[in-house]
Amino acid sequence: MLGILVYISFVFTSSPISKLKISLFFSTELISQRKFEEIKKANQAAAKKLIEDHFSSSEEEGDEDTEGKQGKIVDKTFITYTSQIDGDMHELERTRQYINEAFQSGAMTCLICIASVKRNQAVWSCSGCFCIFHMPCIQKWAKDSLFLVSSPLTDDDFGKRDYPWPCPKCRFEYKRSETPTRYYCYCGKVEDPPLDPWLVPHSCGQVCEREFKPPCGHKCLLLCHPGPCPPCPKTVTITCYCKKAKPVSRRCSTKEWSCQQPCGRKLSCGQHNCEDPCHAGNCKPCPRISKQKCVCGKRVAERLCASPVWHCDQVCGKILPCGHHTCEQVCHPLACGECPRSGKRFCPCQKSKFFLPCTEDVPTCGDSCDKVLECGIHRCSQRCHRGPCEICRQEVEKHCRCGKHTKRMPCHKPYLCETKCIKMRDCQRHQCKRKCCPGNCPPCDLPCARALGCRNHKCPSICHRGSCYPCPEIIDVKCKCGNTKVTVPCGRERTTKPPRCKELCRQPSTCHHPNREKHRCHFGPCPPCHQSCQKVLEKCGHLCPAPCHDQALVKQTGTHQPAGPWEQISEPVYIQTALPCPPCQVPIPTECLGKHEVSPLPCHAVGPYSCKRFCGRSLACQNHTCMKECHKVTKVSDRKAGRECLQCEEACRKPRPPGCPHPCILPCHPGKCPPCVQMLRIKCHCKLISLYVECRQLSTADVDGKNRLTSCKNQCPKELPCGHRCKELCHPGKCPFNCNQKVKLRCPCKRIKKELQCSKVREGRVSLECDTTCKEMKRKASEVIVILPALAELEAFENRLKGRRKKNRKKDEVEIEPSAWQKYKKVFLSLVCTLVVMFAWYLAYDVY
Repeated sequence: MLGILVYISFVFTSSPISKLKISLFFSTELISQRKFEEIKKANQAAAKKLIEDHFSSSEEEGDEDTEGKQGKIVDKTFITYTSQIDGDMHELERTRQYINEAFQSGAMTCLICIASVKRNQAVWSCSGCFCIFHMPCIQKWAKDSLFLVSSPLTDDDFGKRDYPWPCPKCRFEYKRSETPTRYYCYCGKVEDPPLDPWLVPHSCGQVCEREFKPPCGHKCLLLCHPGPCPPCPKTVTITCYCKKAKPVSRRCSTKEWSCQQPCGRKLSCGQHNCEDPCHAGNCKPCPRISKQKCVCGKRVAERLCASPVWHCDQVCGKILPCGHHTCEQVCHPLACGECPRSGKRFCPCQKSKFFLPCTEDVPTCGDSCDKVLECGIHRCSQRCHRGPCEICRQEVEKHCRCGKHTKRMPCHKPYLCETKCIKMRDCQRHQCKRKCCPGNCPPCDLPCARALGCRNHKCPSICHRGSCYPCPEIIDVKCKCGNTKVTVPCGRERTTKPPRCKELCRQPSTCHHPNREKHRCHFGPCPPCHQSCQKVLEKCGHLCPAPCHDQALVKQTGTHQPAGPWEQISEPVYIQTALPCPPCQVPIPTECLGKHEVSPLPCHAVGPYSCKRFCGRSLACQNHTCMKECHKVTKVSDRKAGRECLQCEEACRKPRPPGCPHPCILPCHPGKCPPCVQMLRIKCHCKLISLYVECRQLSTADVDGKNRLTSCKNQCPKELPCGHRCKELCHPGKCPFNCNQKVKLRCPCKRIKKELQCSKVREGRVSLECDTTCKEMKRKASEVIVILPALAELEAFENRLKGRRKKNRKKDEVEIEPSAWQKYKKVFLSLVCTLVVMFAWYLAYDVY
């Protein structure tokens, strides 16, 4: 936006060209915005139509998927109860109902705010009715209830008593200290339980372990769950009520049982025994009837044996000990006692005592009565008298009850002024309006009549402070036909989705079909008819197989003309109208133009057609076929080309004889091709000379003929394995090994030699052995080899005999000149060793 303002300020200070640019800029922006709005509306319309088309099917699939997941979670919650303890599934129906309501959308409703309880919201569950409320709602409810109870109290009474607050639904009372402050799971183990999609909402997933009600010493075995715990499934051994039967194993929840034998315990009458079957608790009163006297013994009546003591309605009438009066008490069991007129008696004013016989009355004393009158202030001024005192007639200054006015008047008369109290009653909505109110205004007795949270009813309670109780009414949300309903608290019917009805829709058909397709009860218009049209087509007489099109939605265009460029484009209008039947699609077998195939064509398109294949008819050359697309052909023969087919213009492509690489020189023709007469240049077998041969000679010759044609008739230049040259003429393949040249052969010691044929020597058929002379020479050489180590040992011994050379010899010693043997002994020995070694090596080489 800042950039646009800067741009505009620049325009107003620049040339007219710049002003033209800014006008174009704004026009482009308006066009882009208009296109964006059009695309947006089109997308919204398409999304709306898609939802309407697929709503029913997707919803059913979602319901089935959700029901499957709920079933797995419920089975997992009950697995400990059913598998480990073998509990009865019928005892879990009440708990199962609470768990199912926890999964259903809108079933769990906070009765205080009349809103749905979601999975991720903090909740509180009542321990009396197990109803679930939002945590903030129940905290506000408890606070308002405590304030409502404690508001009429004075300062002296406030805080002396822990006033309770009730549950909004069942009125179960909780103490002030039990006001919830934290969000816990159902079993109370985990604070702020995390949201897990595979657990019951607001559950921790652990074993419940709450005490059963009534307590039996065992704990709940289900996973953390809403609602009441099921009956205890443990097994205990217990006897019957009367203790007569043997102990048996029973479920702890139904451990008390009756053996159905007579009880036999002594009844309260002390005479009869209990004849009822074995039962719990005390025995019933004795049901038998007997004649019994009253307490005084004057009357006898038939009464229940369970109540033998009874009083009749006659006065006792016994003469008292004084002998003058009788007992005036009604039927009584004890003695009558002394006469009430005997002994000392007082006068009516209680001032004088008299001792008179019981036959005489007590006289008055003559003194003033002086008893306190009813007013509680003044005393009676009459003389002692019998009977009640008169009313107080003294005039006094009296204040009215509210204390605002005074007046002189007789003491016995109350004084009430006409002033009305203007104080507000405990409801803080209405004034007291009572005349001469002393200040203790009574509670408001007018009806509350405030609108409840349901917005359908008014509060029927007496006028009060704080929030009204939730609406107790229950409303049924019904489907279209009314056969299926769901019960919700009053006020939730506006937001509760109607239940899915499994009954069939009963609305009459609006198309030409007598009955609609079967579908479930629903709101709004019925889905389009998808039955086959089955109308008789006029042109061909077939039945229309298309879906029903009597009420097709057609977009209506060109009906609305905009009043101006400022008017927004309205959404497209769709009207229901009957569309004509589509072209007949019944398949009719039809042959193509070239007689290649018979294909089923739609009835409306029956006629000559091309199958788009190649013609395939044999041309005049008898080698190729017509490559034109399927076409009409004048019949000549079954598969021969006609005048409409192509003419062959290709060269001959018939296969040549084996070995001939040259194509046929004629155009495409029938029959065999002429023989090939071209000359081929080939190498001979020895690859040294080039030869020229006709192609037909080479291709038609046999193997021996080809070998002769490709031979240069010269000696083969290849060498044999023995190293000599092949003596054969130019030939194919390997050379034959039949060398006849002479070679020299020696004996093993190389002394005797002889010339023989090469082939015989290579094959090993001829050998040359040493004679006796060769053997004698080998023996002498071996003896020389044995003597050599002995000579070396002799020379070493002589060296040791000479001893060490003395460095400092005496000058007077005589030098002795060595002999010739001593001077040249080493040279002679080395020469002899060399000759012996050479002779031994020569002998060894001849041997090998």
